[in-house]
Amino acid sequence: MRQAGRYMPEYRAIRKQHSLLEICKKPALAAQVTIEAAEILGVDAAIIFADLLLPLEVMGLPFHFSAGEGPVIEKPVRSKEDIANLRTDRAAELGYVSEAVAFVAKHFADRVPVIGFCGAPFTLASYMIEGGGSRNYVHAKKMMYNHSGDWDTLMTKLVSVTTAYSAEQVRAGADAIQIFDSWVGCLSVEDYRRYVLPHVAGMVKKLKKSGVPIIYFGTDSATLLPAMKETGADVIGLDWRIPLDEGWERLDYKAAVQGNLDPVLLFADRNELKSRAEAILQRADGRPGHIFNLGHGILPETPVDNVKNLARFVQEYSASGNSKPAAGTRQR
Repeated sequence: MRQAGRYMPEYRAIRKQHSLLEICKKPALAAQVTIEAAEILGVDAAIIFADLLLPLEVMGLPFHFSAGEGPVIEKPVRSKEDIANLRTDRAAELGYVSEAVAFVAKHFADRVPVIGFCGAPFTLASYMIEGGGSRNYVHAKKMMYNHSGDWDTLMTKLVSVTTAYSAEQVRAGADAIQIFDSWVGCLSVEDYRRYVLPHVAGMVKKLKKSGVPIIYFGTDSATLLPAMKETGADVIGLDWRIPLDEGWERLDYKAAVQGNLDPVLLFADRNELKSRAEAILQRADGRPGHIFNLGHGILPETPVDNVKNLARFVQEYSASGNSKPAAGTRQR
């Protein structure tokens, strides 16, 4: 979760020369920051450097990053006409991401797997409709509740583009695809089942034809876990707000789980960090199917040595026979 990011000097040096979107769109640069982060941290998988919102551009919806405010959608999607104007035939223009995947896969060969990723349809739709970040998702929910047909059309278009985009990453060498539903925790269980689950389930079903595992991650989603299991994803990501064993139990142990250390614990001293990581591993209890990870992305200013030490501790714990997890961290 944000393997390559502002906490890492090597990444900051590249950002002095290039914007975030420039790095994403230059396959050699995107591959470089992906490879450097995975090798420096010593994690067990490399997650391709990209941004969740890249598909919006090829759908005809420009965006930019505003200092301190994150992404800004220049013309939010608010009407039936806005949705009708969105393109679904230009996913191939995102080929720079799959090129970066190919570079990384070639570099690591069989030593380190590569994880591709995309944004989930709900989270991307919310960005499109809200025009950027949101606290209450009023505009997105208004469309769900008042114009459910328009909502379904938008979600269907997003699934079409992101599925094609993700499948191309697999063809380029990605060993798994992670779907990020960063904002889905704002929904009630009823709304998730009615407005989101059918679309994500359809997306997962299509992506499974590519032959790689599918990881589905949401934040603040403890109440949604039983429904998220119904998407058919092979792995469900858990954030730090629910104990790992309790979250896994809510899934009836019918999916693998990924998680779930609070990223802020990477600012704690070494003993506290080790203790809290060990507690998560003990909750996994050696059960097959636990990928040790953070419960969300690495934060700016995080001490790099703490991330390295955490990965090493998890690997040593696993090798000792206490458990069978794999260490990994996500980026955006």
